[in-house]
Amino acid sequence: MDMSQPEDSAELRALYQAFRQNHLNPLWTQIGDLMPVHPKPKAVAHVWKWADLYPLAQQSGELVPVGRGGERRAIGLANPGLGGEAYISPTLWCAIQYLGAKETAPEHRHAQNAFRFVVEGEGVWTVVNGDPVRMSRGDFLLTPGWNFHGHHNETDQPMAWIDGLDIPFSYQNDVGFFEYGSDRVTDYATPEFSRGERLWCHPGLRPLSGLENSVSSPIGAYRWDYTDRALTEQLLLEEEGQPATYAQGHAAIRYVNPTTGGDVMPTIRAEFHRLRAGVETATRREVGSTVFQVFEGHGAVVMNGERKTLEKGDIFVIPSWVPWALEAETQFDLFRFSDAPIMERLNFARTLIEDTAA
Repeated sequence: MDMSQPEDSAELRALYQAFRQNHLNPLWTQIGDLMPVHPKPKAVAHVWKWADLYPLAQQSGELVPVGRGGERRAIGLANPGLGGEAYISPTLWCAIQYLGAKETAPEHRHAQNAFRFVVEGEGVWTVVNGDPVRMSRGDFLLTPGWNFHGHHNETDQPMAWIDGLDIPFSYQNDVGFFEYGSDRVTDYATPEFSRGERLWCHPGLRPLSGLENSVSSPIGAYRWDYTDRALTEQLLLEEEGQPATYAQGHAAIRYVNPTTGGDVMPTIRAEFHRLRAGVETATRREVGSTVFQVFEGHGAVVMNGERKTLEKGDIFVIPSWVPWALEAETQFDLFRFSDAPIMERLNFARTLIEDTAA
């Protein structure tokens, strides 16, 4: 008998019926669910294979138009533990978006923060508040909340990329707004660098016209050339005996807002990781949700003790407090995004390293 619960009686059943009629729930019957000893996420650790995702996006391109109504040909990754919702985690949304040759996705804006990461291809420009931003392999591109944005493909080839947003978090907290913009895009130019990059992307220099801090980064695109160079130099410095890497054989960078030095957007953190061939990371547990996409190389992720092999384009989600580690067969490059800014600001963030790398 559970001594923490009262004995069953007609009076107790009547009390519980009265609770239900008055839309009440007694804490003593559900404290284990509401206040577990550690996070017990409904979301599950899962891997989506790029070899499956991309052909389905191609088929969508043949069958589904882009335009008002659907707005985007974006296919959300639905976590198997979240009841069919197109959420990769309780706070994050991730989708593969596909734009066909010479297609235009019309402009709109929304309160939700968004980004794009390009694992392969080029030829699309995303126009953010009238500023055309080139999208190319390895680029990380921002569309902070309430910025008008649309996309145009100037080539004869389709292009796909991943979108990441804080849609589940905003939906659960009823903070969403949406507004249509132009049926086209406001600027069909195809510059090599956007106006935002030309103003802000000079190492160590800040324009005096931009001394006020901004909630989200004013940089529209973080280019692969700079990311690759930063990771390469970390590993070279490690070879020279300098303490430059995140861990032994593991280089990493965080994309930052140059006005604050903090995260690029208030709800999403973005990073890039590079592991030398043969490196195995420590097993970690973290409060909050993390999503990775493999950019290049072969390796594996171990989540909840289950090993999953990975290759270019594969996407996987690590729910809150699920143990995970990475294994690199070749040089292993991975893009990562998470809800860490939310967890840190609310003082829920916690990390446990369970063992050391082999």
